[in-house]
Amino acid sequence: MTPPIRSASTAYRFATVAGLRVFYREAGPPDAPVILMLHGYPSSSRMWERLIPLLADRYRLIAPDYPGFGHSEAPSPDDFAYTFDRLAELVEGLVDVLGIERYALLQQDYGGPVGMRLAVRRPERVRAILVQNAVAHEDGLGPLWESRRAYWRDRAAHEDAVIGAFTSLEGARQRHLGTSPSLERYDPDSWTDEAAFLARPGQRRIQADLFYDYRTNVASYPAWQAWLRAHRPPLLVLWGRYDPSFAVAGAYAYLRDVPDAEVHILDAGHFALDEKLEDCAVLIREFLARRLT
Repeated sequence: MTPPIRSASTAYRFATVAGLRVFYREAGPPDAPVILMLHGYPSSSRMWERLIPLLADRYRLIAPDYPGFGHSEAPSPDDFAYTFDRLAELVEGLVDVLGIERYALLQQDYGGPVGMRLAVRRPERVRAILVQNAVAHEDGLGPLWESRRAYWRDRAAHEDAVIGAFTSLEGARQRHLGTSPSLERYDPDSWTDEAAFLARPGQRRIQADLFYDYRTNVASYPAWQAWLRAHRPPLLVLWGRYDPSFAVAGAYAYLRDVPDAEVHILDAGHFALDEKLEDCAVLIREFLARRLT
């Protein structure tokens, strides 16, 4: 099966959730099965822009920007706690505002911890989980995470080194390219746009606070794994092998919890859609056609 060659109109909307202005992209028939698309760091719903037309003939797609990302409101950390619990609460609030009862989760990078919190909180809503380089097992954390663990142990001592690199233009570039041998397949606009976003006033502290809270995700891995074992959702794992942060072992680790999960290792990086857009679209469409109930 190949993705449809057609134009799908995307609507660019805002909703007020818990007093915050939240931006989201929406496409597809309003009565179609919903895919909730949860973006990674330091991207936004923009990362799904090219995928949306390849799925919107069959699914209703909802792709929000978290507070502090993209076009959503970015309140000061003095007034808003940038934690993954809070991001999940706001996404759940958006789902409630839109009147969505059930959905498949498509989660990449930071979208993984947001999505797993939604799954644990409201398991009856989750029809399937689609993972794209989002970690739920220690196996997936590569060597780069040693310095990041040091940051969690002593924020003051390590913040300049870790967050300085984390929010830099070169850091954004490396997240996309990783160790890919096909650099010509990558659009430099991807990381220059992300770096421009990270250079906006207040972003350094927002991202420092949120990444400091990432330690709560690692602590939650056993609970998420237990949830996966208990609920056995239809699970598709798409993993770019050239990811500099997330090891391929993290993809196969999902099989310990959901033995009938489908795992595909792609010749791509952290953002697999950069290099394998059509492959991902086909795999998602075929998987959901078989497994969505």
